[in-house]
Amino acid sequence: MTQSDASSILDLFRLDGRVAVVTGASSGLGVGFAQALAQAGADVVLGARREDRLAETKALVEAAGRRAVAVRTDVTNPDDCKALVQAAVDSFGRVDILVNNAGVGTAVPATRETPEQFRSVIDLNLNGCYWMAQACAAHMQPGSSIINVSSILGLTTAGLPQAAYASSKAGLIGLTRDLAQQWTGRKGIRVNALAPGFFASEMTEQYADGYFESTVLPRTLAGRLGRTEELSAALIFLASDASSYVTGITLPVEGGLLTS
Repeated sequence: MTQSDASSILDLFRLDGRVAVVTGASSGLGVGFAQALAQAGADVVLGARREDRLAETKALVEAAGRRAVAVRTDVTNPDDCKALVQAAVDSFGRVDILVNNAGVGTAVPATRETPEQFRSVIDLNLNGCYWMAQACAAHMQPGSSIINVSSILGLTTAGLPQAAYASSKAGLIGLTRDLAQQWTGRKGIRVNALAPGFFASEMTEQYADGYFESTVLPRTLAGRLGRTEELSAALIFLASDASSYVTGITLPVEGGLLTS
């Protein structure tokens, strides 16, 4: 849909008739992403390792009036990634949007982090996104959109020892640029990244008491943590025709932390 086809500029943000795949959909930001995509009109295919929690997300999608399929998925396994995408094709006949959200956060001092610890973060946060993108791109048509959920910690630091996490998220930004230059012109698939700041989620619950007040909020121009719907709104922009001329970028949603 182009602006000339839309009766209102807001129509460009609609996702009616489209199918979105969301990884890491059992908790945290992934739940909000799935719900927002459904509210914008998309049917949603949900993937996560915690299959029992996916039922709750599926119910939220259905409560928004859309269809949902939930599949236990470990994105570090390329075969699982292919199976998740195949479930989307089998159920809905297409894949239009991928939200690469599965990830894990760690904070281990560099002198004590083991090779196994480092590799496990890279394998999930970076490699898993690549396997999912490959699986989806094999079925996507021109006009499709891939959104990689990176982090501002791929662009800056935040006072904690997070070499593995920061490396994985910086790598994801590089992967985003390269897939955009490979696929946008040739396949018509846009590839962008979100770089969230600090939002209330299971991941941020792991931080020590007082960390945000002492380290994060003084650097954040907005003076607060983000709200899930603020990040979901940015996701809908990147998933929809509202961003049809946007590809290869990383969009920070961080309350001004990067400018301080």
